[in-house]
This record gives sequence, C-alpha cells and structure tokens, in this order.
Amino acid sequence: VPFAHAQYVGPSNTPPTTVEEILADPIDDQDVQLKGHLLRQVSAQNYIFSDGTAEIMTKIKEKQFKGLPEIDEHTEIEIHGEVDTGRYRAPKIEVDKIRVLQ
Repeated sequence: VPFAHAQYVGPSNTPPTTVEEILADPIDDQDVQLKGHLLRQVSAQNYIFSDGTAEIMTKIKEKQFKGLPEIDEHTEIEIHGEVDTGRYRAPKIEVDKIRVLQ
C-alpha cells in the first residue's frame, strides 16, 4: 500500500529566531537558539544579550564559560537555552550552552 504524503501549511510551533520575537510573545520554557553579543554583565549570573533586534536579560552560570576563550561585547556567540517568563518581570533566557562563533 503506497503512503500518501501531505504537506501541512498552517501555523506551526517554530521557535522564535530573534530577541524581538521572544519579547513580542514570550512562551515559558520554550527552547531558543540565538546569535549575537553579550553587551554587559549586570550581576553575578545576569548579562544583557542582543542579536541586533532587541536586548534581553540572560542568566548564565559560571560553568557555561568553562573552556571558552574570553568573551566581550564584540565577541559573536550563539546561545542555546529556554525562555523564562515571570508575572512581574520581563522575560529572560536561561542559557544552557554558549558557543563562540568568531
């Protein structure tokens, strides 16, 4: 019996690809992968990240930096993590992995 292949063309649950998209419709625990720069450190584990579309707070544990070269505001990186939303604060990204691109 041959299999029929249909193509779905409706809305999909594709993850956002920019900070601007995340901020427009934050979904708690949604996996994200973004390229951009850490602009500045604001506390022990919190950094402002920008991909050129907008800025978002990221939480990065010290162990995520182990084995990486020094990173500054000019270093292009890729971050993998999850959106973390809260009722009384702006969404942020809990970073699981950092990769230096340059």
